Amino acid sequence: MDQASQRLLARIEDRTAVLGVVGLGYVGLPLVVEMARSGFHTIGFDVQDAVVENISRGESHIQDVRSESLSELVRAGYVEATTDLSRLAECDAISICVPTPLNKIKDPDLSFVVSSAHAILHALKPGQLVILESTTYPGTTRDVVLPILEESGLRAGRDFFLCFSPERVDPGNAVWHTRNTPKVLGGVTHICTDVGTALYQTVFDTMVRVESSEAAELVKVYENTFRMINIALANELAQACDRLRVDVWDVIEAAATKPFGFMKFTPGPGLGGHCIPLDPHYLSWKMRTLAFRTRMIELASEINAEMPAFVLAKVGDGLNEDRKSVKGSRVLVVGIAYKKDIDDMRESPGLEVMRLLQDKGARVEYHDAFCPIIHDDGHTPLRGLPARSVELTPERLRKTDAVVIVTDHSTVPYPLIAEHASLVVDTRGVMRKFGGRARVVGLSGPSSVASEPNPVLALAER
Repeated sequence: MDQASQRLLARIEDRTAVLGVVGLGYVGLPLVVEMARSGFHTIGFDVQDAVVENISRGESHIQDVRSESLSELVRAGYVEATTDLSRLAECDAISICVPTPLNKIKDPDLSFVVSSAHAILHALKPGQLVILESTTYPGTTRDVVLPILEESGLRAGRDFFLCFSPERVDPGNAVWHTRNTPKVLGGVTHICTDVGTALYQTVFDTMVRVESSEAAELVKVYENTFRMINIALANELAQACDRLRVDVWDVIEAAATKPFGFMKFTPGPGLGGHCIPLDPHYLSWKMRTLAFRTRMIELASEINAEMPAFVLAKVGDGLNEDRKSVKGSRVLVVGIAYKKDIDDMRESPGLEVMRLLQDKGARVEYHDAFCPIIHDDGHTPLRGLPARSVELTPERLRKTDAVVIVTDHSTVPYPLIAEHASLVVDTRGVMRKFGGRARVVGLSGPSSVASEPNPVLALAER
């Protein structure tokens, strides 16, 4: 190794290296905390004053980071936050954890990555390590970030080091978190991989080296493409079961008893979050530039995108049986976070279900203890914002024409819904566990009165 890498490795070894993280959201802030816990002075960079001010007070805005843990690290001097990007020059290693959204035609928007790279360019110095963590298409690190940084006259693998390491954050997961989730990393040169691995093996329990930054980029989009396609299969199965008048949950639960050759995926009201609905399109876009059509991605995306409308049809069918129309009906949506027991509404199918109901003239309310308010962020196509979560009471449920369960939070009082609602459209299969007077319409099969809990489920949960 040359002198630049040896100096950096020595600073990593004795924990005198200063680390920087650009972007303090769901990925960046947990990374800051783990770096600080590993003994490094860590500077978090963000463009939002409120985020920086809260972190500087030791207050976390991320559900998976406890304020008590953060405040201890801030008081001990291991963590600080700033909006001053010129301080990137103080850092020996910089991780980029900024958003990579899609535009309206589902092409990658790398503007946050590009602006971060330009900020690092102005602070780049010999011996620095830069690691991109933002999910993107294969080739971004080498074809987009590398040329920007080499405008400095420094060369990757010789003067500075550049890697890609995909974030694998699963919000709300109590078992797999930032430190113990195996960490994939690949550099634009082998020496870059060596240096990047040397740093991250002090922060993460398990390192997984791959041969290049392109391989590391492809790992992430493949992981979430796998999930997206299998969820689409489950969603298509639900629609097939509906036409066959078969309960899709019975089918899936029985199939899941096979101890080999099967992995359980479940249907739902659509896809949410920042990863599964978006990441496969990075690969699809890249392959279009190479005259290759990713047909499975396109078809799976189409199937998943249909699910909110399928849920709307279920609501309409359920109300028709009560001789009511969607227009003018009171509909209560339960759960608008994109998945269970978290406060993240990004790309949530619940918001799309609410919008479709509003467009049909329904009077829509929602309940979600994790998401007490929906703000007008310019991307939420709902009327009457900000909207606030309502309390689930017997009186409100009795006055509601239809309850739509979109997100099956464990905090929801399902027995109360079963006892006092007249119609429940259950997109998660959760009402099968409870008795009550409500007529339940699932994603498939005939509607039923939940007079008794499902005995098979009750036995399985003992």
